[in-house]
Amino acid sequence: MAEAALRFRNDDPVEEPAVTLDAFIEQTSASAVRIEAGDDPRRLIPHLGRVKLVEVGFPRFRDGRGFSTARVLREAGYDGEIRAEGDILVDLIFFMRRCGFDSFAPQAPLGRADVDAALSRYDYVYQHAADGAVPIWKLRHG
Repeated sequence: MAEAALRFRNDDPVEEPAVTLDAFIEQTSASAVRIEAGDDPRRLIPHLGRVKLVEVGFPRFRDGRGFSTARVLREAGYDGEIRAEGDILVDLIFFMRRCGFDSFAPQAPLGRADVDAALSRYDYVYQHAADGAVPIWKLRHG
């Protein structure tokens, strides 16, 4: 599946290559940054005004630190593209979208039907998240 098929945004894709977090902070002309597992995404918060793309590396599917990175950035008000890149499993796409990821660059191709099934698997959610879905308890107790 092409990367463009895993982009859930209406704006134009960022063509600029992402630089490391340290390089981004040092360079005032960069607008795309890559955050690796172990990087502190809060270092990026003072620079969010010039960020067009945050690429978050997932070296292994079992490393969930990238989920927190997306959530921290969304809670800080970042509304630009957050791309998950690396060892992305289709089973996690729904949860990644909830945390704030809106594009994906998996190292292994994902089938479109599998992605669509993963994104529509759950009708209700149980907690607030970056996607703005209303939790089921709030629907029941309005």
